[in-house]
Amino acid sequence: MNSGEEITIENWKEWYTERYPDAMEKATDKIYAQVENLKKAILLIDKEMVRNWVEDLTINKTFNGLYVQKAILASLAERKGTTYRLAEPDEEARGIDGFVGNTPYSVKPDTYKAMGRLSEGIDVKMIYYTKTRTGLKIEVED
Repeated sequence: MNSGEEITIENWKEWYTERYPDAMEKATDKIYAQVENLKKAILLIDKEMVRNWVEDLTINKTFNGLYVQKAILASLAERKGTTYRLAEPDEEARGIDGFVGNTPYSVKPDTYKAMGRLSEGIDVKMIYYTKTRTGLKIEVED
């Protein structure tokens, strides 16, 4: 497209296809091959595989998450010279994972930052953690 030329979808299509004449077909072939692979993979999923995934999520991953929460809260409490406790069910429903002293905290993996899932309607300080090869990297909101 030339400077001063009106930008329209037609101009854009013409400009693009002149410069990259095979791009659409190559992209289509590449994506379609992946769709075919996905179709084959879906056929391999059975009820037992789904059950194993659900069990891993609800037992192993949840336990690991709770263990990490407790370890982070205990470490923060030790650094602040105070006590900690895990949240009660009614507090969890409001986004609180635990308390350090009297301060409520929500402990989440750092991936939550990108998701924009912050607690609403309650003053909760956030603790984000990242798993590293040697342990955890922790970011505490003050």
